[in-house]
Amino acid sequence: MKGSCNCGNVTFSILGKLPHLYQCHCTLCQKQGGSSSNSATIVAIENFKWLSGENSITKWQKDTGFSSHFCKCCGSPVPNPLRQSDFYWIPVGLMENVNSKVVIDIYCGSKASWDTLPENTREDETMPDDLSTFIDILNAK
Repeated sequence: MKGSCNCGNVTFSILGKLPHLYQCHCTLCQKQGGSSSNSATIVAIENFKWLSGENSITKWQKDTGFSSHFCKCCGSPVPNPLRQSDFYWIPVGLMENVNSKVVIDIYCGSKASWDTLPENTREDETMPDDLSTFIDILNAK
């Protein structure tokens, strides 16, 4: 699978099957995307490959560790390493032909008052207890 930012400078590919998706409803994601949530997935670092445009990426980071990586030409959020792990965060709106489904909504306790959660997904008030649990949820069959 391939993905790109709005202007096409930053391109990447995902090898193998794309994990299921999640939506984060925290206030940081609301502000970052200008919407009720962000839709993303997490892939193992060995399944991620930059194709072009790494030099077009810039980063903003809060003292808490939250970071936003984006194309400095068009402003699209782009994949980035997931903290100190062996995974990449992937904003799925950049991907072509996605046929994975949203299986979990996180930070539902922070959701916007006008946001409506979809039916048939797991809802967590914050984040699952640890990263491995979260990864397992996204990779469940």
